[in-house]
Formats: sequence, C-alpha cells, structure tokens
Amino acid sequence: VQLQASGGGLVQPGGSLRLSCAASGSISRINDMRWYRQIPGIGRELVATITSGGTTTYADFVQGRFTISRDDAKNTGYLQMNSLKPEDTAKYYCFADGLYWRSDGLSGFGIWGQGTLVTVSS
Repeated sequence: VQLQASGGGLVQPGGSLRLSCAASGSISRINDMRWYRQIPGIGRELVATITSGGTTTYADFVQGRFTISRDDAKNTGYLQMNSLKPEDTAKYYCFADGLYWRSDGLSGFGIWGQGTLVTVSS
C-alpha cells in the first residue's frame, strides 16, 4: 500500500490550494485519513482528521479555513485550504490506516505519504 500526496505549490496570502492523497494497493478499507504539517523548528502537527464515517476534526489554527474530505471509491483524501496565511507555509503530509489484502488474508496498515510543500508568500 502506498500514499501519494500532491497539490502543493506557491500561493499568495488569501489564496487557496487543494491537496490530494491517493492510496494505492490491494486496499480493503481505509479507516482514518489525516493531514499533518511540518514547519522547520516546530515539528509535525495534526491539521485535520476524517474518519471512515465522515466525522471531521480540525486544529484550531485551521478551523473555518480548511476542509478535509474523502472519496472512498477512489481511495483518495483531500484537504481544501482557503484563506491561506504565510504561517501555513509547511510541508503537508497525509496519513491513512486501514486494511489491505495479502496472499494470506487481511492485514492492517498505517502509512505516510511523501509530503507536499505549500508556500504562502506574496
């Protein structure tokens, strides 16, 4: 199972970006999908979570500006980021856990995507 994150880039303050996180492999089920970000000198922090049932939670610093969603038919999660601020500049990582098929049956996974860089600057 692999996660591929994409959608990062350079955007002006107040702008928007949409990040994607596509899972591939013999996936049976994805439970939680999460987005984290890492700012140099601060460490990795949780940005948003979406459960298999669609329940979402957000860090206070993105509440009302970011929206996490998922398309289970595509095994893909999204992070819509609006009203971006310079302090949102970071490398964004997705994480997913769930079940996948092996030759000997179902097994659990918990994996990270490779990260995508978001830079908010004028």
